[in-house]
Amino acid sequence: MGLFNYWAVIALMMIGFYTVIARNNLIKTMIGLGIFQVSVFMLYISMGKISGGTAPIRVQSVAGEAAVYSNPVPHVLILTAIVVGVATTALGLALIIRVRETYGSIEEDEILEMDQQP
Repeated sequence: MGLFNYWAVIALMMIGFYTVIARNNLIKTMIGLGIFQVSVFMLYISMGKISGGTAPIRVQSVAGEAAVYSNPVPHVLILTAIVVGVATTALGLALIIRVRETYGSIEEDEILEMDQQP
């Protein structure tokens, strides 16, 4: 049961990757990218957590025992990545709106077909 988080990450990663590759709808592709992105976030957060670890605040240890700390760096990096991910998703959705206004469709194969016509 200790590796459940890694199996969840692998399952989400494959679902997102399949959605990006198998779908021609641009909105569904953005959803697949979001699922893939969440799986990467979960991977980094689960790697940064240590069982029995505390916040990395220096306190006096009891009876000379060494304190076990969780690494805060992965969590801080993921906060930054979430902000960048939200901005990227917003930009992608704005581009999809512009593509819909220009081509009248958000299906990739229809857009490519329209571009091929002279």
